[in-house]
This record gives sequence, structure tokens and C-alpha cells, in this order.
Amino acid sequence: MNRKLLALLTLIALGASTSALAGNPLGAYIGFGVGASNVGNNYNNGYGYGYGCGPYACYGGDYGTSVVSWKVMAGIRPISILGAELEYMDFGSANGNNGYYNSNYYYNANSHPKATILYGVGYLPVPLPYLDVFGKLGVARLQTNQSSYVNPNGVGTCSYPCVPIGSDINQTNDKFAYGAGVQFRWQDFAFRAEYEGVSSSYGSPAAVSISATWTF
Repeated sequence: MNRKLLALLTLIALGASTSALAGNPLGAYIGFGVGASNVGNNYNNGYGYGYGCGPYACYGGDYGTSVVSWKVMAGIRPISILGAELEYMDFGSANGNNGYYNSNYYYNANSHPKATILYGVGYLPVPLPYLDVFGKLGVARLQTNQSSYVNPNGVGTCSYPCVPIGSDINQTNDKFAYGAGVQFRWQDFAFRAEYEGVSSSYGSPAAVSISATWTF
């Protein structure tokens, strides 16, 4: 987690503590969650037709792997149907390959996306005092870290000499984020299950998680 995000979460927590002294009119809360994410790569890293290996011989995408993710969050819920949430999500690190083509094997591909997300949260007016159903839309500051390597030394031949190819992508971009879930509230705590995703041309990371929050 970067220092700016940690400082921002600290300020929100301090603000929440101040609000608590006045009865917490903003409904401020903090929380932590873990889950399973789908991390992969659907971008070809510029290898669509490379080094005479044939179509897609050096293609770097088309894999997805389930890994462990985690997140921290801080939010407010000033009215029953509307709130806002700031979240840091580490989707986890995944390795994969896209199989064989023309006797060439793509391997040692790694992807590790992370995102700082600002959500607007809407709650359905469910007539149950301890249950919430919610949806989230927002903007993610997505950090994409991907490395890949193509091994051309499989069984068979290439039309032209094939050489190992490596690629590294390290980018930070603003992307669309979304989510939905349910939570059960008990006193100052809430326990939630939710699905979240971030749209990205490099492989859209998504996660299913369980988390707990504490309202000050």
C-alpha cells in the first residue's frame, strides 16, 4: 500500500473518531476483507505475429488464475440509502500460460494488479433492520504489473528463427470499477459478502470477498 493511501485512510479514521464524539452523524466506518480473485492477461503484449512463429505463436494473453486477494476500506453512510467508500484492493499475484501453438510454449507469465478505488454506494430499501443489499460504482486507480516470457524451444520447427521474447508492463491508469453485495449488521459491526471488478484492457481483475466493518 502506498504512503499517500495510508495517510488518507488514517485521516478518514481520525475524522471518523471525531465524528464518533458527536454521535457519528456521517456513519463512518473502517473495514478489512479477504477473498478469491481472478487475475490474468488478455493482452498480446505486441506479439500477435512475431519472429516467424506463425499466428499467435508468441501471443501473451488468454490466461486467468484464481488467487487470494485482500483489501482495506474506509467509508461513510450519512443516510440509509447512500454512502461513499474508499478502498485499497490487492488482487493478488497470478502465473499462467496460454498453451501451445506451432510447437511454441508461452510460460512464466505473471500478473499482479492493485487498485485504489473511490466508490459511490447505493443501498436498497430492504424492509429488514439488519440486512443491506448494495451496489457500488466508482473510479479505480489501477496499477498493472505484468511480466511475460515466450519460450520458442518446443518440439518441431519454426519457419524462421525464433528467439526468446520478454515483456514487462508497469502502468497506472484510471479505470471504471463496480461491485455489489449483501451485509448483515450487528451492533457496530457489519459482515459482508461482495463481488467487485475493475475494467482493464490488460485483463480485468475481479474478486469475490468477505469482510468485516466497524462503525464508530
